[in-house]
Amino acid sequence: MLASSARAADNAASSSAPSSFGYGVLATIEDYFANWFVRSDAAKASQPDWPSPLITVTPLLVEQVRYDQYWDTQSPNGVATDNFSGGKGLELIPEGHTELSIGMPPFLKRTYPRNTNGFGDLPYLVKLRLLSANEANGDYLVTAFMGFTVPTGSNVNGAGHATFTPTLAAGKGFGDFDVQSTVGVTFPSGGLDRLGMPLAWNTAFQYRVGKYFWPELETNYTWFSYGQNTGHNQLFLTPGIVIGRIPINDRFGVTLGTGDEIAVTRYRSMNRRWIASARIPF
Repeated sequence: MLASSARAADNAASSSAPSSFGYGVLATIEDYFANWFVRSDAAKASQPDWPSPLITVTPLLVEQVRYDQYWDTQSPNGVATDNFSGGKGLELIPEGHTELSIGMPPFLKRTYPRNTNGFGDLPYLVKLRLLSANEANGDYLVTAFMGFTVPTGSNVNGAGHATFTPTLAAGKGFGDFDVQSTVGVTFPSGGLDRLGMPLAWNTAFQYRVGKYFWPELETNYTWFSYGQNTGHNQLFLTPGIVIGRIPINDRFGVTLGTGDEIAVTRYRSMNRRWIASARIPF
């Protein structure tokens, strides 16, 4: 009788084990998402409080939805191009030192040649914050990036190959003034003779005026190696302004920005670009 009761208890325990395990996994997943904003708020509180520049990818971990619009008003061959989205999209902080950005493939509209409008490649970006301190503790940070593009675009609008862009970024604040800078090299998975391995060095200088206004000047430099533009380099200067974060409620806000990217070197991929940026940080 005792043996029979023991077997029944063992059977009941073994049958409930998978259920208990499954419940534990579901509870862990639920807890992860329930505490998402607790983690992301803690991550943002431990770093400087600057806005993302117009072009330079900020070393900050940010959580926002972003849409950019570019108007290339002139190019060396006389073609004007409108870029819808600029490859921006959803930026999330899944963990206290990490950001994941999932971009939208940009839609490119050209005045010439005909029938070349279409979507570009799908971009992703992963950030790993290495060092950080908020305004009360030094006002700086250092972050490593890895950017990817998936060759979803057409032959005209996409690279035709996946690309990988390891990048090192850093920023330092001095009261109302801050500097944010990135250096990265793009490696294509193929087509090196055409795409090359461009090195990009972008730096943004920002100054806070009042509560919401951040006039800025960016330098956007590219040096080309290996590809069809080997040996060339180009530099753009981008004066602009970022306005925000203007609160909507306790969680959501809005940030707006605009700027004018102007070529200052003889070699250039375009002459001028107007930029508009809209973000909803949360």
